[in-house]
Amino acid sequence: MHRQITCLWKEPQVAKGYQSAVSLHGHTIYSRESLDFIPEHAAGTPILRWLLSLKEQEALRKRSIVTDFHRAHWTPPMTPNAAYELEYGQIARQLGLFAMVSLTDHDNIQAPLRLRVHKEGLNVPISVEWTVPYEDSELHLGVHNLPPARAEAMVVAMNEYTANPRERALKAMLADLDNTEDVLIVLNHPLWDLCRLGEEAHLNLLRSFIAKLGQYVHALELGGLRSWEENRRTYEIAVQINQPVIGGGDRHGCEPSGVVNLTNATCFSEFVQEVRKRRTHVLFMPQYAKPLWTRVLQTVLDVSRHQPDHILGPYWDDRTFHPDRDGVMKPLSQLWVRRPRFIEAVFAVFRLLENDAIRQTIASPQQQMDFSLTREEA
Repeated sequence: MHRQITCLWKEPQVAKGYQSAVSLHGHTIYSRESLDFIPEHAAGTPILRWLLSLKEQEALRKRSIVTDFHRAHWTPPMTPNAAYELEYGQIARQLGLFAMVSLTDHDNIQAPLRLRVHKEGLNVPISVEWTVPYEDSELHLGVHNLPPARAEAMVVAMNEYTANPRERALKAMLADLDNTEDVLIVLNHPLWDLCRLGEEAHLNLLRSFIAKLGQYVHALELGGLRSWEENRRTYEIAVQINQPVIGGGDRHGCEPSGVVNLTNATCFSEFVQEVRKRRTHVLFMPQYAKPLWTRVLQTVLDVSRHQPDHILGPYWDDRTFHPDRDGVMKPLSQLWVRRPRFIEAVFAVFRLLENDAIRQTIASPQQQMDFSLTREEA
């Protein structure tokens, strides 16, 4: 086992001993990001809860639309090509290394398939972030480098499991993926309680998954948009179960990944084999040292920003979707007469926080956190 974790702002020359860097877990316009968190967050703010209730009543009264936050979704702002160039550019400029980029949208492979057409000759891996229902919740698996001849059929099977989960089928599917030599299976943000079970219940579910199916997982993810404390706990779990750790950015906005992986592999399949042989080097990029809330806020700003040339439309409600009265998914811009003023007001306040001076005034102590981690080499 060789686990190594480095922070670029502490060891700026660390990349000199490597040939390549790998960016994993980035999202594009083909990801559907649920809005089911909105009612929970609004519940803690009386005025938002009241305003939200008014909009729900208005939608029902004027358009016979029942608000359904579970089906409603937003889309990240970047096209596959823009996302690829963003990650490729960060590695080339800041590290001076050959870049490999694996984009993983939720439950579909449209982005890598399009990249393989537009970037002919580049070894673009076909990858996906698979939503895996398990017991009373769900986990996300990053499945990277699917074989081109089988990729579409494999994703169809994954989505069939997501719609109709059966544990025996999951074990067979994971075993098949594990037996496919150049496929990499990563347990993404393992400590994120996606279905809000509560910390202890989620930990019990995670332990159950690892005990029953952990043999088919090749690494646990340290996330670029997860807190340092959560990543430390993930690292500790990886040590306990004798698993490698790997860096995944989970990028949804326009800031490049906060964590990449250093390697001497010259192609993605070689990188997969390094990980499968339990050799990884996770590199945290300088933006990870910024307070997490500022980086999450930046993603919100990127998503809500006016983008005149965006293929789905210039405004955020052109890129946010909800079922109409017949259950057909439509952009919000087609379902209301104008954007709600209170939402626009919230975004306007958020945009004030783009000012560096304001951010520094209310900066979190997280900037002073200790980023040191022990290394384990064998």
